[in-house]
Amino acid sequence: MMLTNKVVLITGAGQGVGQGIALAMAAQGAKIAVTGRTLEKLQQSCELIQQRGGEAIAVQCDVKDASSLEQCVNSVVAAFGTIDILVNNAQEVPLGDLHSITDEALEAGWQSGPQATLRLMKLCYPHLKGGGCIVNLASTAAKRWDASGYGAYAAVKEATRALTRAAACEWAKEGIRSNVILPHATSPGLKWWIENKPEEAAEFIASIPMQRVGDCEQDIGNFVAMLCSDNCAYVNGQSIAVDGGQAYMG
Repeated sequence: MMLTNKVVLITGAGQGVGQGIALAMAAQGAKIAVTGRTLEKLQQSCELIQQRGGEAIAVQCDVKDASSLEQCVNSVVAAFGTIDILVNNAQEVPLGDLHSITDEALEAGWQSGPQATLRLMKLCYPHLKGGGCIVNLASTAAKRWDASGYGAYAAVKEATRALTRAAACEWAKEGIRSNVILPHATSPGLKWWIENKPEEAAEFIASIPMQRVGDCEQDIGNFVAMLCSDNCAYVNGQSIAVDGGQAYMG
């Protein structure tokens, strides 16, 4: 298995993409710290991992709270001894046209996205040195053919990409690889969007060359597991769209 005994901290792992990544990485031998706001969801993810013979713990955490993030990292290290891989997945999504986006929604997007990502990267840095790996989640929203309604969301996700690129350049000499994935996956949020905006969703799916949205575990999770393995030891500082070929990153 590619990740035997690696310790992985994943934010927002109680459902959707975060859960899919947790399941896939556990299947490759990793020990998973499942973190997020809702303990019941975290415990459900842990149970799924344990039913398959994996090892996982649930750590309740609010990514918008600096002290909560610090306590989370300390809890994971206390339980598993270290952190080898950090996956920043959690994000509150500020959607809407520019006139409708409130300061509060934009601030929540910033705090839960790039600010939380940077805080966790810095907290985990001492443990990641010497062979660790960071995977941050962004979005192809900035590459949409029509950015209407997606400007604020794209802005916070592009900030995450910029921070990841900086980490890749600054920390690689200390053995830390940092990359970004930009996934399309059947998350609860995407399912809600498909149900509530079926015409826009149909146009969106039709624009994917593979004509489907990715599976959280099989498509997204398995790719993240591979990206964090020694098989991708020379991949650093990249933004990789795991989206069936829709976006051209350029």
